[in-house]
Amino acid sequence: MEDPGGGEGTSFGGWTFRFPAEDGQRFKYDELMASDVQLLGRVTYEAFAAAWPPMEEAAGEFGAKMNSMPKVVVSTTLTQANWKNTTIASGDLPDIVANLKAQYQGDILVAGSATLVAALREADLVDEYRLMLHPVVLGQGKKLFENGVASSDFALVETRKAGPDVQLIIYRPANRTP
Repeated sequence: MEDPGGGEGTSFGGWTFRFPAEDGQRFKYDELMASDVQLLGRVTYEAFAAAWPPMEEAAGEFGAKMNSMPKVVVSTTLTQANWKNTTIASGDLPDIVANLKAQYQGDILVAGSATLVAALREADLVDEYRLMLHPVVLGQGKKLFENGVASSDFALVETRKAGPDVQLIIYRPANRTP
């Protein structure tokens, strides 16, 4: 899951662009529009905060929503957030998520943020995994599920093609009711 867009400067970055996925763009658009707030880890936040503000006009509605919607960054090291409508949160992750669920009606979107996703998963706070599976093995980089994590069962909610070789897959933890 590391460096899908190439903005992190890794030697393997930008791997998603090798596989056209027009329906995947619509999937990401619908996902963003259904969300009321983004919950981000520091690394993803810093990449997004550098990329999205200057792209707002070129990215249309998607860019406008990315820049205007509330964003909460979970970090113990970040001291200042300059991207519009961003708050820094530290402390107990279940409390942070509970407060967001109480404050917002729509989805809480987590994009990227491998370390945050691992912590959310460990605390049983993930309601749904919305994945785009690309036909590539990088052989290095961050993984969605690192070695040594506890076993989990998932229930398949939906799968469909997003392009010639890309799959959209939605899973819920098996202990969640639909």
